[in-house]
Amino acid sequence: MADTTTVPAATTVPVTTTVPVTTTTRAATTIPADAGPAPLGAGVRTGVDFCGERSGQAPLTWGQLAIWHAIGRTAPNDHYFNIGRILPLADRGRPATVDGATRALGALVERHEALRTRMAPGGDGQPGQILAATGFLPVTVVPAPDTAAAGRLAQEVLDGLCATRFDYREEWPLRVALVSVGDQVTHAVLVLCHLAADGHAAEVLVRDLRLLVRRGSAGRPPATTPLDLAREQHGEAGLRRGATALAHWEAGYRASPATMFLRPAAEPRTPRFWTGRIVSPALARAVAMVAATHRVSGSTVLLAASAALVAAGQGHRTAAVMPIVGNRTAPAHRDLVTTLSQDGLFVLDLGADASGTGFTDLLPGAYQAALRAYRAARYDPVAWDALAERLRQEYGHEVHPYCCFNDMRLVERPVAVAAVSTPAELDAARSRTRFGFPATQDRVACRYCLHITEEGDALAVALTADTAYQPPDAIRAHLYAMEELIVSSAAGRPPLLSALPGLLDAAGRNTP
Repeated sequence: MADTTTVPAATTVPVTTTVPVTTTTRAATTIPADAGPAPLGAGVRTGVDFCGERSGQAPLTWGQLAIWHAIGRTAPNDHYFNIGRILPLADRGRPATVDGATRALGALVERHEALRTRMAPGGDGQPGQILAATGFLPVTVVPAPDTAAAGRLAQEVLDGLCATRFDYREEWPLRVALVSVGDQVTHAVLVLCHLAADGHAAEVLVRDLRLLVRRGSAGRPPATTPLDLAREQHGEAGLRRGATALAHWEAGYRASPATMFLRPAAEPRTPRFWTGRIVSPALARAVAMVAATHRVSGSTVLLAASAALVAAGQGHRTAAVMPIVGNRTAPAHRDLVTTLSQDGLFVLDLGADASGTGFTDLLPGAYQAALRAYRAARYDPVAWDALAERLRQEYGHEVHPYCCFNDMRLVERPVAVAAVSTPAELDAARSRTRFGFPATQDRVACRYCLHITEEGDALAVALTADTAYQPPDAIRAHLYAMEELIVSSAAGRPPLLSALPGLLDAAGRNTP
């Protein structure tokens, strides 16, 4: 079992009880120095005072500490972790005024402690978090000429706010802009620091802000808070659970290759990390069909496909992938605004002889392996680092898969009987597949990061890879091979595992 490093729990969190006051807007001339970047020069800077129920300090939660370590590995390009959302407010219901939307934002910050929490130095060398009871949230109002232009302008504002890293110790972890036509707000633009929220938490905030704007209330407050969670995790019972999780990691590390990408395949490009993205209606249908046929989740189908293709491309018989796990199974955590996500370790044995094994034969075992990974995705990152260092010293080299998987869909939509497609229909749907390279990065702390989202009736699969290990042609081939693998399986023709290297080669030759 891994050695664990105990982070002292915040057993005496100071709490200041106050009576919440009505939030008020403040003139642009009072914007403080920690306001963060302005989205557009034409915006008018205003803001809102907030007054929450308590203040306090605690260590970072495990999820926060995991993101903090990732930020350290990615800086100064850590704006990569910013989370952006656009909330349309002109689509239905009564019009939202600038004053009304700003008051709702103040209520949102009062409701969720994460939004008024910043980084603080820790006495043991590890960073902590400090919660403020009162403060001022800057808001920028960006005028649009008309409603037709407002949506485009909101996206421009979002891109601008996302492009700058947060000042974790001085800036509030929420940047806000309101796009307006006259005094009517058409869109609220939110950019979140990943230390304060993960993808699920961002959706909670969008939901609550909509309710606060429309109804003036978002219902019952969250059942717990990041400070409470930090005390629980760093207490004795939490550290025991974390040690059990790390025992799974150690066993998985010992059963897997030291890394999934051992040797560079090409000279790295500049920028070094490229993102390829495939948008495929056929893949959306095929994933749902394979999942329903084999009684597993669609996420398992995609995870198994990515693992099998990486292993085939790199010549491994065991695949190790780190899925991002939401950790929201406990009822008290489902509406908690914080970052709960942590890496899991998914280990899939492809077998010594794959000559007679089809891809879909992997799915029952992959489902069980995924469940084990999800259960072992809550642990102290300091202890996780200690485990990695102990194995590095034992093996004489680093042990890390450098292979990540992130299914960012909040809900999977089961396939309906009427939606089952014939092989011919799946082939026809592939004519609408689109591919591109939408982004590059100078630095990402991984070699293979797969992200799953939805775009209309299609699945969007984005692969960000280190071009020294996965050149752009290999990124494209991997994504088209994934589509072929799953669509063929849905059509009743699951490829043999022994055929996957050839499938990758063919995808590289035949893709547009």
